[in-house]
Amino acid sequence: MAIGETVITIVGNLTADPELRTTQSGKQVCNVTVASTPRVFDKQTNQWTDGQALFLRCTAWGDFATHIASTLSKGMRVIAQGRLTQRSWQDEQGANHTVIEMQLDEIGPSLRYATAQVTRISRQQGHQPAAGGYTGGASFGATVPTAGPQAPATDPWGQPTDGGAAFGAFGTPGDDVEKEPEF
Repeated sequence: MAIGETVITIVGNLTADPELRTTQSGKQVCNVTVASTPRVFDKQTNQWTDGQALFLRCTAWGDFATHIASTLSKGMRVIAQGRLTQRSWQDEQGANHTVIEMQLDEIGPSLRYATAQVTRISRQQGHQPAAGGYTGGASFGATVPTAGPQAPATDPWGQPTDGGAAFGAFGTPGDDVEKEPEF
C-alpha cells in the first residue's frame, strides 16, 4: 500500500456471480459488485427499514481472482477490504465518465448468517497462496462433504498426528499446557 491510499471495508451481498475474465496478456481478472444496505430505525413507524444501498464494484487479479470466482456466488454476504481507485475516460461522443472502484486486498464470506469450509491451496499444486494463503470452499446452509483430514504432516494448521496429545500455541507438544512460561 502507498501512503495516502484510501482503504475501506464493506460488508454486503454480491449482486451477481463473480465475473472471471482473462486479459489479452493472459492475466486473470475478477469483478464483483457488493451491495451494502444499511438498516435505519424509523422513529415515526417504530420499525427498522432499509436505507439507501451502496453498490461498489470490486476487482481482483491473478490467482486471487480465480479463488474468488471458484468460491463466491450471487447473494452471498461478504466482507471485502481494499483500496478505492478512481478511473476516468472519455466515450466516443466526447462525454467524460468517472467511476470509483475498489481494488480488493481481501474478500471472504461473512459468518454472521452462514458457515464456511476453508480449503488451503498448497504450493505443490502450482499456486502461490493468496493473501493469507487460503481460499474458501463456502458452505452457506449446506453440508460440504469432506474426505477427512487432508492436511500434510508438515502443515502447521493440520491436526495433531500423535493421537491427540495437547499442543501449545506454537505447535510444540506440551507448550503452555499445565506449564508456566519461562522468562
